[in-house]
Amino acid sequence: MMPPKGRKNRRSLGPDVISNLPDNVIDVILMRLPCKDAVRTSILSKKWRYHWCRLTKLKLDESLWKTKKDKLYPTVKFTKIIYQILTLHEGPITKFKFDIVDSKRCPTIDNFIYFLSRNDIQHLVLHFPWHKIYKMPSSLFECSQLRHLTLHDCSIHPPSGFKGFSSLVSLELCRVTISSELLESLINHCSLLEQLVLQFSEILNIIEINAPMLRSFEFTGSISSLCLKNVPLLKKASLDLCQGSSMEAENFYLAKFFESCFALEHLRLYFFGDKFDDAEADEAPTRLPFDHNRVKRFYVPGMIMRESYELSYYLCLIRSFPYLESFETEVLNRHDDDVVESLELERFSDVTFNHLKEVKLKIFSGITHEMQLIKLFLAKSPVLVRVLIDPLDLCNINLISLDSRSEIFAEFSNFFRASPKAEVVYIFLDNETS
Repeated sequence: MMPPKGRKNRRSLGPDVISNLPDNVIDVILMRLPCKDAVRTSILSKKWRYHWCRLTKLKLDESLWKTKKDKLYPTVKFTKIIYQILTLHEGPITKFKFDIVDSKRCPTIDNFIYFLSRNDIQHLVLHFPWHKIYKMPSSLFECSQLRHLTLHDCSIHPPSGFKGFSSLVSLELCRVTISSELLESLINHCSLLEQLVLQFSEILNIIEINAPMLRSFEFTGSISSLCLKNVPLLKKASLDLCQGSSMEAENFYLAKFFESCFALEHLRLYFFGDKFDDAEADEAPTRLPFDHNRVKRFYVPGMIMRESYELSYYLCLIRSFPYLESFETEVLNRHDDDVVESLELERFSDVTFNHLKEVKLKIFSGITHEMQLIKLFLAKSPVLVRVLIDPLDLCNINLISLDSRSEIFAEFSNFFRASPKAEVVYIFLDNETS
């Protein structure tokens, strides 16, 4: 039987599920979408039309304006987007991320920073193009509710009356232009600061950090002197010290660094630069003026194991961490050009690593000073559980024959072990242990 004329044989549609979603569910959906897609949801229904205007979290990057058919210059289009947000947005913006690191030009966002300072911004991330330093407006320092601040490739100049970000918990400054004096003042006026990341390409002068709530600190760059004056809660520290950093024994800058780090448990330390290689090893101290009883993990990303000022500093710290539980390093040199006397057991006659349980030695090639280091840890660590030897660089496998690997394995298998539980895991031989 044919259906009545003019009537379609179709299913009746149910209620409009999208339009009837609760506001809090719509908020969750929009926050998980890229900003461009969130704005596009305004066509779904009347209820969705201006919902994006109440988003509390925004991310602006080149995906907002870059298309293959774009005829407008990116900054022109970006300016329009910023204007729309300033005009239509309602309520607070608690988190804002701006990322145009790959852009050839940087649009002006001063008005938007001022807008954020008046709209309860708490988490601010700004990544500018690396080739052009953006001068931040003074309104940045009016963001009184900031809790997290990340700035890359810009210049900042706190006003003379600036009293700090009273709520700031984390601060990250990478390739930011600021004087040493203003940087010190900025950090020390953030009394709740817990996480601090500093990465600088310019040489900094003396900096004293007074941050009683600081728990994590990372520094990369060159600095004349770095003193953690008041950091009683600091647990993790990472230092990548470049050419230009002060290492003279008479200043013993590292001792100043550690003297107030009573809670430090995890340390990552790396020196790189010709100055460290040229310094005289016998000028370096053999031990800190005090033992640091809280350090449990010590990581050295690149250890050049020849008789040097740099190596002596690493050994000085190892001697001064009596509660060390884990040590990890990567060996950078490949030749037995120098005899490393500082690794001989006799030089550690007054040292026992009573808490050391694990040693990791990466980029291992089996030369004399690497074997000396393994011998040292096996002989001086009564609770040692494992020594992991890992080539890391697979090219090493082709440089060392199977017979040579077996001879190396046999050699350290015969080393004296203070711990009856200690095993040596040699990745070269398919995780073979001894």
